[in-house]
Amino acid sequence: MKAIGVMTDSQCAIEPKEAERLGIKVLPMPFYVEDKCYYEDVDITRSEFFALLAEGKTVTTSQPSPEAVMNLWREGLAEYEEIIYMPLSSGLSGSCNTAKMLAEEEEFAGKVHVVDNGRMATPLHRSLLDTLELIDDGYSAKEIKEILEDTKEEMVIYLGVETLEYLKRGGRISAAAAAVGTVLNIKPILKLGTGMLEAFKKSRGMKKAKHEMLEAMKHDLEVTFKEAYENHEIYLMAASSADEETTKEWVAEIEAYFPGMKVLCDNLPLAICCHTGEGALGIGCSCKPKKK
Repeated sequence: MKAIGVMTDSQCAIEPKEAERLGIKVLPMPFYVEDKCYYEDVDITRSEFFALLAEGKTVTTSQPSPEAVMNLWREGLAEYEEIIYMPLSSGLSGSCNTAKMLAEEEEFAGKVHVVDNGRMATPLHRSLLDTLELIDDGYSAKEIKEILEDTKEEMVIYLGVETLEYLKRGGRISAAAAAVGTVLNIKPILKLGTGMLEAFKKSRGMKKAKHEMLEAMKHDLEVTFKEAYENHEIYLMAASSADEETTKEWVAEIEAYFPGMKVLCDNLPLAICCHTGEGALGIGCSCKPKKK
């Protein structure tokens, strides 16, 4: 039996083929379109999802059932002595706190380690890669959980939204504000810092929004995360709900702005896209975890 297995949910943005290659088990997160339940990468494609959004269908997110989570763990414990389970940030979903409660059950206690380090999408993807490196370095599951949670503040991501429509539908802004913003071509920029999405800035047009995000990222690298940046212990990330060509252009802009730095880029998970709509672009960074 292997020592430590790594598990997550589909908010991690890792493509199924990569997850299989890395040996990471991914629990599909459910969401509802009207009254029908879907699972990302299981029974709906991205193009089908965005078509439903464009038709005005009501989309809501949901947690996986406790039974689905526990069955995943049981499957893992048949192969591994311990499991590191890293779900979507508790600041964005109740699924993490549910998992923590389930991990206290007798059959999982001391065997399943639920990590809550405030991540979603590409930052969560990056943390999973960090986890695999820490396992290779010989750290225990308990030590890895502590390392990742101790460094959860050492990350930030900015997300520029192409349309205000879906923020309005989700009740995050009023219909009046959305109408005015659309007329003025306002593109809101959201910020994910300590596990919560919050408003950061408003820009006139996506071109301006991209520049604002690049500048914010530059400030964070040179000021907030200066030590890690100077020691080359920081990762750049990107995320997108735009088409493939727009995404490639965005990554190229980031690489040109920060020469010599590689960019890990993912599609935004669909459960996040239901709030951002199509065309959102993000940039972020994550410090390499400090090993004990």
